Amino acid sequence: IWTSCASGAKPRGLAPVAEEATVFEDDLAVIDAHAGVATRELEGKRLLLTGGAGFLGFSFLHYFDWLNRTRFAHPLEVVCLDPLLRGSPAWLDKLASAPWLKLAKASVIDAKLEDWGPFDYVIHAASIASPKFYRLHPIETMDANVAGLRNILEYARRHKISSVLSFSSSEIYGDPDPANIPTREDYRGLVSCTGPRACYDESKRYGETLCVNFTQQYGVPVKTVRPFNNYGPGLALEDARVIPDFSSDILAGRDVVLLSDGSPTRTFCYVADAVGGYLLALMSSRQGEAFNIGTDAPEISMADLASALMAAANETAPGSYQGKLVKKTSEEKAYLVDNPNRRCPDITKARMELGYEPRVPLAEGLRRTLRWYRGELAGRAQR
Repeated sequence: IWTSCASGAKPRGLAPVAEEATVFEDDLAVIDAHAGVATRELEGKRLLLTGGAGFLGFSFLHYFDWLNRTRFAHPLEVVCLDPLLRGSPAWLDKLASAPWLKLAKASVIDAKLEDWGPFDYVIHAASIASPKFYRLHPIETMDANVAGLRNILEYARRHKISSVLSFSSSEIYGDPDPANIPTREDYRGLVSCTGPRACYDESKRYGETLCVNFTQQYGVPVKTVRPFNNYGPGLALEDARVIPDFSSDILAGRDVVLLSDGSPTRTFCYVADAVGGYLLALMSSRQGEAFNIGTDAPEISMADLASALMAAANETAPGSYQGKLVKKTSEEKAYLVDNPNRRCPDITKARMELGYEPRVPLAEGLRRTLRWYRGELAGRAQR
């Protein structure tokens, strides 16, 4: 699918839509620049990836595919566990025939993991992460984040596992006071336990408690990562997070709709940087610890983010977008309830202990994202 960024070997497989090809090559190079040395330990091993049909699964599986085709003499075998409640994405269908990949259509909540094991490594990324969808499905969200994680940890306790990576969230910090922005891992959070976002926030917090105690009591080698606003290829246009929503408007030629006053600020971390950081955490020896993974670049307001995306659209396809920014009120009453005003990580710990350093600036990440979305839409039209 891609040209190797390490060996120059000619790849085998299906060719992507042209718009996507350069993005794929660049993203694989970024992930490998972060984690290429650390992931040598994955050769010949077996790995369980839960939620593998989702946003992060896209980058994980394509990077593992690249490792197997260009670097590993003995393949990394991967079991992708996902109930496919929203169907199987086209990119996963393309990878499904790879001999190193096995798809297990099941929920991590009640799956008997021994049926697909044994595993040397586990990446637990199964969760509803879009605020729109976890507000619609709060019980299912809590089940995946608590019961699903407990299933993973119990498996790791019963078997000899090299490493488990658990995904928490920057949402565990709630709406930090200004004195705690950028936010460090030791900040305890300002979180509602009953609001419309609590199903996600509080289940992720409890999940971290589970991980720490399984490490302390049973010696399970688990690490926790706290993503800060990841975006990029693999994040579906229908996901209902801010960058896909804005991108959908732009690519359809509509005005960009802002469902707030535009003042809340965030830092956004491009997915190739983030996945590189997650793999560094997976392969580290820092058991029972949590790491912020994101970027500490300057925060950007939602209004300025919309403007930056509109500019990126015309940079990647000059004159293609003539719309404007309009403000409306969401029909969902809870849309802005408990919505954090600011979100910015302190990534000093990940820098010092993992060697993590984000590389892709926001403007470049937005251009890559729009190129990938254009390729996705072209591919849908072909299919």
